[in-house]
Amino acid sequence: MNLLRIPVATAATPLLAITAISVDTEATSLDLKSSRVIEIGAVALVNGVLREDFAFETLINPNSPIPTDSTKIHGLRDQDVVDAVAFSPAWKSFKSFALHHILIGYSLDFDLMLLEREHGRANVTWKAPAALDVRSLIRFLRPTLPDYALETVASWLGVAIENRHRAKGDAVLTARVLLAIVPLLREKNIRTLGEAIAACQRVEQQNNQNALPLEASGRLQTSAIARADSFPYRHRVADVMAVPALKISPDTVLADAMNVMVERKVSSLFVDGGKSGILTERDLLRALAAGGAKAFTLRVGDVATFPLRTVAAEDFIYVAMGLMRRLRIRHLGVTDENGTLVGALSQRDLLKLRADEALALTNALSDAATPSELAMVWRKLADAARALAGEDVDARDIAAIISSEVCALTARAAQIAEAEFIATKPEGLDFAVLVLGSGGRGESLLALDQDNALIFTCSDEAAAQKWLERFAIRLNDLLDEIGVPLCKGGVMARNLGWRMSLAEWHKQISQWLSRSDPADILNADIFFDSVCVYGHSELADSLRDHAVKAASQAQAFLKLMSLKAIETGTALNWLGRFATDENNRFDLKRLGIMPIFSAARVVALRYQIHERSTRGRLAALRGNPDVPQHVLEAMSEAHGILMGFILRQQLEDLENGTPLSNNVAPGHFSALERERLKWALKQIPNVADIVGAPLAG
Repeated sequence: MNLLRIPVATAATPLLAITAISVDTEATSLDLKSSRVIEIGAVALVNGVLREDFAFETLINPNSPIPTDSTKIHGLRDQDVVDAVAFSPAWKSFKSFALHHILIGYSLDFDLMLLEREHGRANVTWKAPAALDVRSLIRFLRPTLPDYALETVASWLGVAIENRHRAKGDAVLTARVLLAIVPLLREKNIRTLGEAIAACQRVEQQNNQNALPLEASGRLQTSAIARADSFPYRHRVADVMAVPALKISPDTVLADAMNVMVERKVSSLFVDGGKSGILTERDLLRALAAGGAKAFTLRVGDVATFPLRTVAAEDFIYVAMGLMRRLRIRHLGVTDENGTLVGALSQRDLLKLRADEALALTNALSDAATPSELAMVWRKLADAARALAGEDVDARDIAAIISSEVCALTARAAQIAEAEFIATKPEGLDFAVLVLGSGGRGESLLALDQDNALIFTCSDEAAAQKWLERFAIRLNDLLDEIGVPLCKGGVMARNLGWRMSLAEWHKQISQWLSRSDPADILNADIFFDSVCVYGHSELADSLRDHAVKAASQAQAFLKLMSLKAIETGTALNWLGRFATDENNRFDLKRLGIMPIFSAARVVALRYQIHERSTRGRLAALRGNPDVPQHVLEAMSEAHGILMGFILRQQLEDLENGTPLSNNVAPGHFSALERERLKWALKQIPNVADIVGAPLAG
């Protein structure tokens, strides 16, 4: 096994799929001032699996006697280490084994302080590694345990104890203890490495342990664990450029050039004449703004930008990105080794590849067979979201990518669950798994939970329900284990109200549309955003088509939905300041995004618009005389802004190990950003103008 090929854990890595090095030391005594390291032992956890076949152990000559009392503990005597290596080569060998992977240990502070002192004696610079103390996690889980000795904790967890008080044996035991508490941590919403580190820090603060500074203790801030995005350094320009390079004469009139762009679906053309240049969409827009219709008669050479800026096809992408940023341009020509123009590169090309890399997670999900493998793929989603946000991709586009992966993950979990119970599946059972709510709309961000449902047809409904209940429980539990928590509101296929036959679903929809219970409105809202991710999609499609058509004709129901949509709270107080809670935060989904997507859903149902996304629904209303167009445009702009602030806060919280939510801390933003956020929030009351006009009757 080559740990070089295993990605280093980030704050977003699920504990279920962590790659780490469990390490322990044995020493001459417990007195830090005089104690010397006499053994280092370690074992690897790879993607959440203990690999005892990939271990490290070495004895070290301390050049000082080993006290008899210490020998009674670990069994090591002076003669055992007399021929052992010195500390420096031993540590060098360990670093070659561990590489840059995070270290885990039990009561790890002592080991790290001991190692730091050994570095000082050897006149070697000490750099504290990223580390996680399993003992602190145990204290977080069970603060009332009378004894936190490793043997006690292992016995409590039912973990076998072997080779205790030797470095490798204790490292193996620590790794087993960590794996045993992963499900217990999940029950307390500690799922990722970042959240685990934050929990440890809270424990230390609460217990006044006089913890050392982070650099000394070896516990780094989560941001120090994060790896720089390697995308620009792994791909060359040739990997993403558009070919062939489309050229046009400088004497061509602008109208003809524009037709070429439209026909070829490109955003730029290279000008091929005495000197090379480029004609872009922006050049066209500037010409039209200045000259109106007369601009169409201008020559390309009068409008294009000169000279053409180029990069080599073999340059890494970071070279092109740097050039674009420095020159503030969006297009480059690409040349071969002879300087011949062979392709074109735009910012769209770069973003397309970046998005494609994120979407390629779906393929990896299809190959994953175990929960840890699924979690390992799933954690990459946060990395992709961070990289896309760093490239200023619209938060709604990032949400669409996250949602597509939620759907893909649900589909893969459903496939695994069905395979487990396939032998007892009733004959003639057809079913469809739906993702509901924000996942169905394509608007999920990183604070996820499950919203799913089942539709089925079968001649033996009793047998079908019995089998589907087992299937759905396994599906929901598997998603929860991987990192998509169970829905606190119970909107999951395991619950009978969200697992029904096609005929029962038709009855349910009729009841929703004919009653005024607020719970019915909420459930119907979620259902209208549904999308089929696994099974017989025709069941889901036919039911949704029926539901949309029926809802469009249920005027009383639409009025109730409209009233619900405009029942907005406010995130701004009477002074125009943010109305935050005791944590200096407020719920930006409830007070900002929810009124927008609720209003868009109501109007989409009224006009039988089958778009699921809020952006798509609002776009479909353009030109509709019943909807004020200036309000529509402002609402669409506000929606994108608010989604961006939530995503930014979630990425920050993920890095800091803070549990993810839709709450934002305006104090974390700049003054200019806070003004932009206030503008977006001030648009929310105008949702009444979108849903209100057709309600006059």
